[in-house]
Amino acid sequence: MAAMDTISALLFRLPPSLLVNVMTVVSSVVVAVIGLSEARGTAHLQYSKFWNANNSATKSSNPEKFKISSRSGMLLLYAPAALAGAVSFWIFPNDDLRILLLKSALTLHFFKRNFEVLFIHKYSGKMALDSALIISLSYFSSTALMIYAQELSRTLPEPSIDLKFIGISLFLIGIIGNFYHHYILSQTRKKGETGYKIPKGGLFCVVICPHYLFEITVYFGFALISQTIYSLCFAIATAMYLGGRSYATRKWYLSKFEDFPQHIKALVPFVF
Repeated sequence: MAAMDTISALLFRLPPSLLVNVMTVVSSVVVAVIGLSEARGTAHLQYSKFWNANNSATKSSNPEKFKISSRSGMLLLYAPAALAGAVSFWIFPNDDLRILLLKSALTLHFFKRNFEVLFIHKYSGKMALDSALIISLSYFSSTALMIYAQELSRTLPEPSIDLKFIGISLFLIGIIGNFYHHYILSQTRKKGETGYKIPKGGLFCVVICPHYLFEITVYFGFALISQTIYSLCFAIATAMYLGGRSYATRKWYLSKFEDFPQHIKALVPFVF
């Protein structure tokens, strides 16, 4: 009973929507399972360092897997979610502060990601089209469902503990930290270079994926702004996916660089 009282103090009740409630379970489980597959090395979504992964296992059954340029693939990942956020201002034109903050944070996050793709990141590899479509669908659907769940929650009693301004603070820390470390990554290659190097600067001195750590922070910022069960479950699933991806990334660096510092963790400084 005490646990239920705590949950009701922190989160809205489930909204009256079968779609949102089913997708709360389905999307979170699917994203978390993909993260476990990344950590185990059984399957990788094929982008970035792993754009050519899984080929040996699938060569006989799928020798001509279609790939697109990394820049085009990354735009495919983020543009639909950015569009969903922008269009939501027209679909749900209300003055509720919590919804306005959530829509603004989601839209800003994905417009920033598109900006980075166009003007910050340097690409050399390819991306499997099916991986791009899976991730794009996940970003798009989660953005749309976070906003829709929030709109439905307007008719429900507000949680007694208001976390939205803490959520805004987390979001700002996350988006700034994510951008900063993406910029550092973009500077590891000189003009014309295509190979990978061990990144240096910022939190790269203690973890190999600080940009993932700050992206997780962004998603927990969304969850606290929103205070819906869907947003919280998706933030946890995102943390599991990026945790698995960061673990696989650290293994990749260890296999490629003999001088990779052993003290550098995957995601959480000094811990994991």
